[in-house]
Amino acid sequence: MNAFSQFFVELLILFRIQIAIVRHQLLWIIAMSSIFPIVTLVFLEFLLGESSSEQLARLIIGNMIFSILLMGMNILGQDISYQKFGGYFTYYSSLPIRKVNFILSLLFYGILTSLPSFIIVFTFGQQIYGVNLHFEWLLLPVALLAIFSVVGIGVLMGFLSPNPQFTNIVAQFLLMFVTFLTPVMIELKDLPIVLQWISYVLPTTYVANVLHGMLTVGWTNSTFIDVLILLIFSCFSYLLISKKIHWRVQ
Repeated sequence: MNAFSQFFVELLILFRIQIAIVRHQLLWIIAMSSIFPIVTLVFLEFLLGESSSEQLARLIIGNMIFSILLMGMNILGQDISYQKFGGYFTYYSSLPIRKVNFILSLLFYGILTSLPSFIIVFTFGQQIYGVNLHFEWLLLPVALLAIFSVVGIGVLMGFLSPNPQFTNIVAQFLLMFVTFLTPVMIELKDLPIVLQWISYVLPTTYVANVLHGMLTVGWTNSTFIDVLILLIFSCFSYLLISKKIHWRVQ
């Protein structure tokens, strides 16, 4: 078997391991990933009352992003932190597998755990608010890229954290800050100037732009620019993760 074939065989095995883990935890993942975003959707409906279709669409999309943040950043970051300090990754580093495949399998796990919540909020949000969001097949790769960029933050946070308790505190703070003080639930122009500048360096701002554009209008030139920015964020987070993981293949 040549090196090229071995690379994909390793990746396939690691992906199958992650799929098996997700299948074992599927009920918990669905419950955890759907309860908080749907409760938030219902609460906001009671709070806001009559709103324009544009505002309702933004709230649905904001809760889709909230569900991604909850699973792909918050819970994933804490999970990786506990595994790191529990010595789980020492086992993987002792195996004859490539570091790149191990990192890709972690990112794949984050996508698998985030995708159900994304779909659930997309479906129930339209039912709750009576809004029809635009759908085209190009949304699928764009949504995967959006999830991937957020998952990269979760994986990076888990490896950079000095201990699991610190991860828990940082994850909770980031979840609340990004959800309510960046243009996820509201528009960028409605934020104070300081928060606007902070928003420009957060990938969730561009995730919100991409999803809002795709689900209300469709593919545009501005969407293409936001996709490129998300690609840069994703590559940058992968490089940081790769540098942080100490690896030795026997």
